[in-house]
Amino acid sequence: MERLRPRALRDLQLRRLRKTVRYAAERVPLYKRRLKAAKVRPEDVRSLEDVARLPFTTKDDLRDAYPYGVLAVPMREIREFHASSGTTGKPTVVAYTDHDLDVWRRLMARSYAAAGARPGDLVQNAYGYGLFTGGLGFHYGAQAFGCSVWPLSGGNTRRQLLFLKDMRPTVLACTPSYALYLAEEARANGYAPRKDFHLRLGMFGAEPWSEEARRKIEDGLGLRARDCYGLSELYGPGVAMECEEQAGLHIWSDEFLAEVVDPHSGEAVDEGEAGELVFTMLTREAMPLLRFRTRDLSALATDGCACGRHHPRLTRIRGRSDDMLIIGGVNVFPSQIEHVLLNVEGVGEWYEIVVDRDILDRLFVRAEVDPTFHASPEFDPGQLQQTIAEELRAVLSIWARVELVKPGSLPRSEGKAKRVVDLRKSLG
Repeated sequence: MERLRPRALRDLQLRRLRKTVRYAAERVPLYKRRLKAAKVRPEDVRSLEDVARLPFTTKDDLRDAYPYGVLAVPMREIREFHASSGTTGKPTVVAYTDHDLDVWRRLMARSYAAAGARPGDLVQNAYGYGLFTGGLGFHYGAQAFGCSVWPLSGGNTRRQLLFLKDMRPTVLACTPSYALYLAEEARANGYAPRKDFHLRLGMFGAEPWSEEARRKIEDGLGLRARDCYGLSELYGPGVAMECEEQAGLHIWSDEFLAEVVDPHSGEAVDEGEAGELVFTMLTREAMPLLRFRTRDLSALATDGCACGRHHPRLTRIRGRSDDMLIIGGVNVFPSQIEHVLLNVEGVGEWYEIVVDRDILDRLFVRAEVDPTFHASPEFDPGQLQQTIAEELRAVLSIWARVELVKPGSLPRSEGKAKRVVDLRKSLG
């Protein structure tokens, strides 16, 4: 499946698309109603392009169907549930049959292979276990691929460092922000990662991160960092994986039909143009999803990759359309600010973005100073602040107030990092 040629992949996708549309229309009341309202019958899907005729599915649809309203099989056929955190309302519930779990394991095993793991590798899994799909997804995939797993889950950083040294894992799986934190804490606790650890590969996802963050993780932990992508609604991790060429993330298109649309109009954008990712699941039994809007912003490339895989590739996730900050009429993405900060000499890995309002919107950026830079007698905080402000102005086209803080003073995260504080929401 990894090496199917483009024509064979498209033929397989079309067969599976037609089958899943029929399946969803017959078994899920939501899709029966939506397809009828759109005046689309399953037999009207004759080409892959006809997917654009199908209605979108959103996370709100899943919340409205809470808890079990989108299941396509009887409860007795469900083997596992996961759910989102529910921080913005009711959690979105996702379900898996035996078939679905087998597909998820296979997709994750394939992701390990693409990333450069080897059967026999020892994986330290620092993704959270439980309702979050990250921990079990990476666990299942490692076992299916022939790796051994230390299921440490998230947190307990001192134990993580002890295991990195004593248990000699070769693969680390966690969020990129936690990888940065592990590298920082390793130095603070007297470890020399390149000497004391035996890591060769890191598989990082669950939050947007930049090339600059990749470089710092690789330097800090002495490994090769690979980007992975997934959503709980689409099994979890394992939707797309960066291969050893690092030329984008391969979407496993035998299981997912991907589109990129304008986040405002919903219309398709040209190939290579950034927009919102939309996925149709092609074989899922428990919860078939048609044209699920992810809110994640990326672009697609369908030209071949030097690794030999022909699955289309998505570019690094730029952020989410609902994470975009509008400040003084200007669209600002947190990833743009990270790109600037991590490219300025003297700035550490940790920062915080604060948006406030007086009469006009105001952008504040708090950035930690690199410990080595901070200890230098030549350190000039005023000059560093000015440099950061000018670089941000050049990229964002707005001025930001920059505050430098001491190393270690900003809150750390042992899971997904919280980088943005928008105080305007509390003001109404």
